[in-house]
Amino acid sequence: MIYSYDRILTTHVGSLPRNEPLSDLLIKREAGESYDAKVFDAEMDKAIRHVVDQQKSAGIDIGNDGEQQRVGFQTYVPQRMSGFAGVSQRRRGQEFEEFPDLVAYLMRRFPNPTKGQQGAPEARAEIKYLDLKPIENETARFKKIAGGAFSEMFMTAASPGIISTTMLNAFYDSHDAYLDAIAREMSKEYQAIHKAGLILQIDAPDLAMDRTMMYRDLSDSEFVKRCERHVAAINKGIEGIPRDHVRLHICYGNWEGPHIHDIPLEKILPALYTANVGALSIEFSNPRHAHEYTALKKHKLPDQMLLIPGVVETTSNFVEHPEVVARRIEEAVDAVGDRERVIASTDCGFGTFTKREWVIEPVVWLKLRSIREGADIASARLWGKKVA
Repeated sequence: MIYSYDRILTTHVGSLPRNEPLSDLLIKREAGESYDAKVFDAEMDKAIRHVVDQQKSAGIDIGNDGEQQRVGFQTYVPQRMSGFAGVSQRRRGQEFEEFPDLVAYLMRRFPNPTKGQQGAPEARAEIKYLDLKPIENETARFKKIAGGAFSEMFMTAASPGIISTTMLNAFYDSHDAYLDAIAREMSKEYQAIHKAGLILQIDAPDLAMDRTMMYRDLSDSEFVKRCERHVAAINKGIEGIPRDHVRLHICYGNWEGPHIHDIPLEKILPALYTANVGALSIEFSNPRHAHEYTALKKHKLPDQMLLIPGVVETTSNFVEHPEVVARRIEEAVDAVGDRERVIASTDCGFGTFTKREWVIEPVVWLKLRSIREGADIASARLWGKKVA
């Protein structure tokens, strides 16, 4: 994992907008409907080439395939495993029950959610990872198309925890037993990404978001214990992969809402530090969490970890001014105490689920460009020289 040795590097969280033809094909594949494989492959290549070019043009140093090859950041998993069937009765976030107007607004904005997003299956038998070919095809396609476009490349994979709280357990004796089974099976995907020479990003919104969903009835201290257990499952899944080849993304749920029940970062940060990873990707730019760099001053980032702070948010079409981005980067550097261990990023993804984008595509690229421009401004001040 590269450091910001002579300037602040830039990246993003992973998902980027998908075009309409590809989105339709991904939904058909998820639903088990027939589709033209040749057309699918052609659209996939086209989409990845597009997002690679856009990332490069925006000045992103550490890029990926934009999750163009998946229908959602975690709902792709049942397509690769046996043991899933039916529909999970997943609990909604607390604010969705308190604010029915918010639900009505979301239904108007996104009237046709994908099957996996609203009706993910549950585990009804022992889960088994069936075939590594899909992930091997994903990594190979991305590497072939990207070539040398980036200083470093990464690929995302869902955490055991978010899989367990999305595709609920209806088979194992306990939630912990289910977590362990997922970690065991997902380790095959994690290892495949690592063996392909890509940085592995574990997407784990469960470590923050699920405080208001799966675990809303627990106290904060009890949730922290669950957090520690979910991190232990991640550690089990990535066993054998050097920590500097893994980064961990944590978020509070990538939607436009009040977020008044989100747990403070300060309470979960010590649990996050137990992850055997080389970097933490955390949102710091949305209005509910922009103040939380103070948590890093109370609980100092371990020496072996980098911080990947969100310096632009991902649910509005405002384009952050580069000077605003620069100030956020400088605040992150001040909290960490080390400019080399900060990489500027987004709060979350821009295409978490197919056909559920909050930000229009042209603005996505402007936001990424603003990260680069803000990083250059911050770099000039942090290193005392103009960045080329």
